[in-house]
Amino acid sequence: MGFIDDHRDRFGVEPICRVLTEHGVPIAPSGYYAYRSRPLSSRAVRDEVVAVEIERVYHDPKLGRGLYGARKVWHQLCREGGVAGHPVPRCQVERLMRAAGLRGVRRGRQYVTTKADKTATRPPDLVKRDFTATRPNALWVVDFTYVPTWSGTVFTAFVSNVFSRRVVGWRTAPAMPTQLPLDALEMALWTRARAGHDTAGVVHHSDAGCQYTAIRYANRLLDAGALASIGSVGDSYDNALAESVIGLYKTECVRHEGPWRGVDDLELATLNWVHWFNNHRLHSSLSHIPPIEYETEYYRHNQPAQQPLAGQPSLH
Repeated sequence: MGFIDDHRDRFGVEPICRVLTEHGVPIAPSGYYAYRSRPLSSRAVRDEVVAVEIERVYHDPKLGRGLYGARKVWHQLCREGGVAGHPVPRCQVERLMRAAGLRGVRRGRQYVTTKADKTATRPPDLVKRDFTATRPNALWVVDFTYVPTWSGTVFTAFVSNVFSRRVVGWRTAPAMPTQLPLDALEMALWTRARAGHDTAGVVHHSDAGCQYTAIRYANRLLDAGALASIGSVGDSYDNALAESVIGLYKTECVRHEGPWRGVDDLELATLNWVHWFNNHRLHSSLSHIPPIEYETEYYRHNQPAQQPLAGQPSLH
């Protein structure tokens, strides 16, 4: 039908149908005209309505940001109560996104930035690859990565709360001394203190990078009442959750929105990404709700009297 539509003005419908039939594609002119006059099916009508909502979720800078795949688009539509008051099956979202050429981003190659200080005293590994927590501020994971820009390499450090996957602290800078992750840690402590949350006893887990084993960093953890934990050298699995956050950052912010002129542009983009990541991004590990919403639900169901005592080192 599309072929006839494209060439009917030049050759006419009947000659095209005759040639197509001679070449093994039998179609009568009456069949073509019937197709053109036939009203859309109920499925086609519904597809048009749903496709508009899929495009909206996919491109909305507060929702999909051009990053969501079919699974997250479907979950977002479910959170909104479906489309026009009716649920949307996941297979329909997959089919319509495929037809529209909409794809979610995928994480690619990972890079190593850790340089261990062999002379530094390292805290024990308190996590043992068990990246679970049953309350906020029980376990934080930290890491940093580098981003190439036109004016040179820029570094970004993150502090993530394992319970809710929320990024509680971050810092972007043109160098990676101890001050870089230390600033991210300070933001995390400030964020929690501002909300009235006690972080004493939180397990702070990192890799064996020299920035995290520095005396200045260790002293700040001690002052904050945090328990330092460090995995083995050169093993990403010992800090897998932090590596996952870095991978998402590289995929959803750095590569998706780059290239970057310098540290100022990247810092602004990182600020925007962290806000979206915490407030709007759906996380499969959190039953497809955003981190801050997940934390809010926790505190709504758990009164202060039910919270673990401040200073308890247990993750659970």
